[in-house]
Amino acid sequence: MINFLFGVRRGRTAPRRQLHKFLLAGLLGPFISLPAAALELPDPLTEADFIAVDRKQAELGRLLFYDKILSGNRNISCGTCHHHDLGGADGLSLGIGEGGEGIGPDRTPGYDDMQIHARIPRSAPPIWNLGHKSVTMVFHDGRLSVSDIYGNGFDSPAGAHLPKGLNSILAAQAMFPITSHDEMAGGVGENEIADAVVDGLHKGWPLIEARVRVVPGYGRLFAEAFAHIETAEDITIVDIANAIAAFEASEWRNHDSDFDAYLAGEPDALNDRETRGMELFFGAAECSSCHSGPLFTDQSFHALALPEFGPGKTRGWDPLPRDIGRMLKTDDLNDLYRFRTPSLRNVALTAPYGHNGAMPTLEAMIRHHVDPLGSLDRWTPDMARLPDVPWLQDADFALQGDSDELARLAARVDIDLPPLSERDISDIVAFLNCLTGRSAEARPLGRPDAVPSGLPVD
Repeated sequence: MINFLFGVRRGRTAPRRQLHKFLLAGLLGPFISLPAAALELPDPLTEADFIAVDRKQAELGRLLFYDKILSGNRNISCGTCHHHDLGGADGLSLGIGEGGEGIGPDRTPGYDDMQIHARIPRSAPPIWNLGHKSVTMVFHDGRLSVSDIYGNGFDSPAGAHLPKGLNSILAAQAMFPITSHDEMAGGVGENEIADAVVDGLHKGWPLIEARVRVVPGYGRLFAEAFAHIETAEDITIVDIANAIAAFEASEWRNHDSDFDAYLAGEPDALNDRETRGMELFFGAAECSSCHSGPLFTDQSFHALALPEFGPGKTRGWDPLPRDIGRMLKTDDLNDLYRFRTPSLRNVALTAPYGHNGAMPTLEAMIRHHVDPLGSLDRWTPDMARLPDVPWLQDADFALQGDSDELARLAARVDIDLPPLSERDISDIVAFLNCLTGRSAEARPLGRPDAVPSGLPVD
């Protein structure tokens, strides 16, 4: 009884101001809804919750992150689609990868023989706080996870060919965009890396490390950052990936939001509207049934019936340009159209939303969660943020009129949430904005003005 009255739950209890409201609610009965003191809030994040990072490795990783030398045609970097100016993402529903020019909404699809032949099938996932020790799985379908199945520490698309020595899941993740034809490697016949990965992703990695070795300046920087490296010839793809991971883990670590201040005991960090949104999020609206824990994700997979557009991601024999989600990894029909729950930290900086960026605003995404089938029916192509690519227009929305596919999509919905009023939605949006770090737009290292290869920096 004492625990109930004082709002004791797993995780942190609410500050004293909310406790007073809770006690008042108990006296007045059902006329006041249960406030924050009765809610199970996540524990505050601390630096100890994140993997340790070597400063020199992070500084080196910053240069590699923005150096186009890692791409097949030397025309795109990791930073192109995860840019500082765009909150670590690209601001698009489906990105334009290798062959494009520029960043974000202004990125163009290339010209003549270098024009893109497809959009990237999924949105660029935000990289905030991926250095948190609880992160054991990445990508929208979770196809890369921490595992001992192959003896290299990870279950990945490269299987046993993934080299040993990668020191985090972020390092393992860095190995794959550079071998993707559409993302960074380029088309077959355009360069040696793109041709090599046709026979296996691992065939491209030695070619990339050889490129880095001959770039003036990298030898010295690697030797300063890694004790086992003495000359440029010692640099391997594992060292490159570990450096990039060190940069990502430190640069995109951020947990100083108003909500964090509230958890730390500052009750006035949230105003009344934001507090009500929090109470709904962790209470009656049931948002935290999936967006749970300190990163606001259960790191599991759910089918939301988001509209389908773009090239899709499926089996080679599937005639439909659809994205089958987690099933692509597991071969389990129960995982059809399921995608990993994203973290919501700094979510206001990373629109649009969903695995394919189908929803342009937080409000639209909340409305979709509350009424997935109604939202699917009301969705229109102009809600997608897609740079104009005239030669792809006919294919972009090919499934919009396919009644059979729409029925399959609708039949797989996992969520069934209670209805929300207009005020409820507005207040939840206000709370989600409180998850933006106060220093989120002032990153410790930032975008470099130049990189050792001498190639232009986006």
